[in-house]
Amino acid sequence: MLVRSKSPARLGLYFVTFIFFYLAASFAALAAPYAAMVVDARTGEVLHSRNADTRLHPASLTKMMTLYIAFEAVQNGEISLDTKVRISKAAAAEPPSKLGLRAGQRIALRYLIRAAAVKSANDAATAIGIAISGSEAAFARRMTRTAKQLGMTRTTFKNAHGLTESGHMSTARDMTTLGRHLLYDYPQYYNLFSRTSTNAGVKTVSNTNRRLLGAYRGADGIKTGYTRAAGFNLVASAKRGNERVIATVFGGKSSTSRNAKVAELLDLGFRRSPSRAPVRKPSKPQYVGNSGLTKPDEAGKTIRLVGAVKKSLRPVLRPGTQTVAPTVVAAVEEDQSKIQAGVDAAIAAVEQTAQLTDETLRPEARPGNLRVESNGDIGDTVVQEVVTRLSTSGGRHWGINVGRYANRYQAEKVLLRTALSEMATLEGSLRKVVQSPRGFDANFLGMTQEHADLACRRLKARNVTCSMIGPS
Repeated sequence: MLVRSKSPARLGLYFVTFIFFYLAASFAALAAPYAAMVVDARTGEVLHSRNADTRLHPASLTKMMTLYIAFEAVQNGEISLDTKVRISKAAAAEPPSKLGLRAGQRIALRYLIRAAAVKSANDAATAIGIAISGSEAAFARRMTRTAKQLGMTRTTFKNAHGLTESGHMSTARDMTTLGRHLLYDYPQYYNLFSRTSTNAGVKTVSNTNRRLLGAYRGADGIKTGYTRAAGFNLVASAKRGNERVIATVFGGKSSTSRNAKVAELLDLGFRRSPSRAPVRKPSKPQYVGNSGLTKPDEAGKTIRLVGAVKKSLRPVLRPGTQTVAPTVVAAVEEDQSKIQAGVDAAIAAVEQTAQLTDETLRPEARPGNLRVESNGDIGDTVVQEVVTRLSTSGGRHWGINVGRYANRYQAEKVLLRTALSEMATLEGSLRKVVQSPRGFDANFLGMTQEHADLACRRLKARNVTCSMIGPS
């Protein structure tokens, strides 16, 4: 019996098929685990979850925490948006995605924030962390502390950008929590995440999430992320009418399939969330800055330092002078009482003057029977003699403005404080609050041009807002 041998072509087909299934199985084994979470942003109610508590690589979702701390630092005066940040060698050496910053370059913090939020720039994120905490390691510790205060119990950060690093892990639930805090804790900055492009100082950058923002109705953020270990991640938020939903996906196979899955989850969220629900904002964590005084398991605990003096630091009296001491002490206390009484009287007088209104300063009306002398008749017209009064003000037609405020009380308070701090140049001037449709102007009037100019220069030297007001 003859055995028909398999043709080379058929053997080649078997070999290609085997290789295809082997590679497919290998890629499936290497694929990042999938996890998802959907919540009603208004109440925090979970509408869908899958593997939501599995610790996975967050990738650039990490930058959400970097930006959260940046917003916190700006709000609490640690740093300002206009602070020029010097780019370190470590930040400049970060791999893409990056803004392309050079070591030694200086750039305003606001541009680094934009680059990290919109382009997901790793060099910008690292520069932010070093500028706030001095080093990326210290910043990562602060990130982890803040995460614990926010309730992100299964998250540990090791860097500011999200590139894969041992121990740098989070969960879909924790990242959803962080996205909700970004929305409600710092709403003034949330619009960053909806910009399809922005000026990052050195160039204009495009949003890594612009496809979902342009394709899904109501989408307005938040952040994408990708590494080989993490897969394609995304935390997205969308608002329709009174409803807002946040959806998180870990382990997407591609940006296209990830966006499609997020859109599907957002649709699910809008179907399951009620049309009307009370907004229960999450509790904002206690601010501790870089100190780390509040431990992760003591979030919200206030640490009070007792500064009361328990023992007098007054030196012991010299022997033989004890009989004189009571008299001296009484005299000193009497003098201090007189000084304090004088200060209190001065402040009371200043406050009383500040309460004067235009009505109290208005001159009395001219009597109705006042006789006007004439120069004589010219035809049927009586020419009245105009008497010009010589001004004794010495040209005091100038003034200064020290700001515009929301109400009269704030304006009067600033006037009083400014008058007490700059008595030398503001003595003799009139404090006046002028109301306009735009607010209440705090003005000092009745000054010469020289005095007004001097007062403004002295106030500006102390970083007090001041502008001169002319005779007009």
